[in-house]
Amino acid sequence: MKEKSASRPHSITRRKFLWSSALGAAALASPFAIRAVTKARIASPNNKLNIGFIGAGGRAMENIKEMTSENIVALCDVDDKNAAQSFANHPNAKRYRDYRKMLDTEKSLDALVVSTPDHIHAIAAITALRAGKHVYCEKPLAHSIWEVRRMREVAAETGAVTQMGTQGHAMEGTRRAVEVIRSGAIGDVSELHVWTDRPAGWWPQGEERPTDTPPVPETLDWDLWLGPAPYRPYHPIYVPFKWRGRWDFGTGAIGDMGVHNLDTAFWALDLGLPTSASVIDSDKKANDCPPLWSKTQLNFPAKGKRGPVKMFFYDGAKLPPADLFHGEKIESNGSLVIGSKGTLYTRTWHGGETDADMFMLLPKKQFVNFVPPAPTLPRTKEHHYEFIQACKGGPTTQSPFSYASVLTEALLVGQLALRTGKSIEWDAKGMKAKGVPEADPFIHPTFRNGWSI
Repeated sequence: MKEKSASRPHSITRRKFLWSSALGAAALASPFAIRAVTKARIASPNNKLNIGFIGAGGRAMENIKEMTSENIVALCDVDDKNAAQSFANHPNAKRYRDYRKMLDTEKSLDALVVSTPDHIHAIAAITALRAGKHVYCEKPLAHSIWEVRRMREVAAETGAVTQMGTQGHAMEGTRRAVEVIRSGAIGDVSELHVWTDRPAGWWPQGEERPTDTPPVPETLDWDLWLGPAPYRPYHPIYVPFKWRGRWDFGTGAIGDMGVHNLDTAFWALDLGLPTSASVIDSDKKANDCPPLWSKTQLNFPAKGKRGPVKMFFYDGAKLPPADLFHGEKIESNGSLVIGSKGTLYTRTWHGGETDADMFMLLPKKQFVNFVPPAPTLPRTKEHHYEFIQACKGGPTTQSPFSYASVLTEALLVGQLALRTGKSIEWDAKGMKAKGVPEADPFIHPTFRNGWSI
């Protein structure tokens, strides 16, 4: 998915004030957060980072663009055609097809950026972490629950700076919305509605695997593109982008957009992992793809002073009941955080970056004179900047693997219900779907020979 890049806000002065006044605020609290002494090299604040990119086309182009303040040392991509523009823009960067060779050769790298299809995220990121590099990885964090847990564990072992690429997490509106929810302004939250229009023409779903076998383009290394995924013949329906709608490579709409659209509420409420998930309704099930649309329910247990929370996720342009919007326009992506005193409505896949797309408090008349609480979260220019500064010894990132892995796992539990067609009772400690053994291969996939973590 080509996501909207974070443009600069209209009030830089306010951002700078909030950044400096709230740096020491607590940001993350998850049952899996582990503090570790950083073992990866911390660059001097005055020096540029040496950065390598695993994936150079598609979404990677935006990541490269946002990090050109640093040294772009190496670019790795298995698809010469898709990466051609990045190669042309950075002729002095070393070029590779195999990220393992890049890591073996480029010893000076401080950080790696992983912008590959989902099924490559974990193996590439963990290899980079073990090589002593800081790692920025695109969302969703990984393709399976076992993989996200290994990413969290290895990140903690190495002490590296990590970040999942969710630009909305760094936006002013998102952080302000988190503060509003935590302030109690909308009361006790017991219900969430999160929706997306995806696939919405971005990629095909509800299909079976193609049977024809066209030749592999000379510009593509198909074996490296597959990586740890089960072997299948090349087909242009997968490359360079529409792999998102194939279970072997992507995580469907719930992984692709759920990570964005749920993030605000997940962060604010410290939801942790669900105890169960079930599919309320869906289009016909296809073995190779997610259904065209679905409605899924996840149940999160009570935690601290917060009671249990029900979360309903809608994809394929299905929407929550209209009466929940109090007469406001229903956007194609968003979330409703429903509390005992009111509702917080995010009108896009984040809390908003400008006044035009900022979240709403509903019903409007009830919050006419509402004054937002004082900032408690640090502010940043944008999420790439946050990662770079953390690698140079600055404030920690706000979406490290310790947080992002839990958010991703929660949504992947919902994906288990979609893939098996059964209700899932999630045993988080045992990493098992109780009584549903057919979910096991999706929880901990078998990697293709020659690929391992």
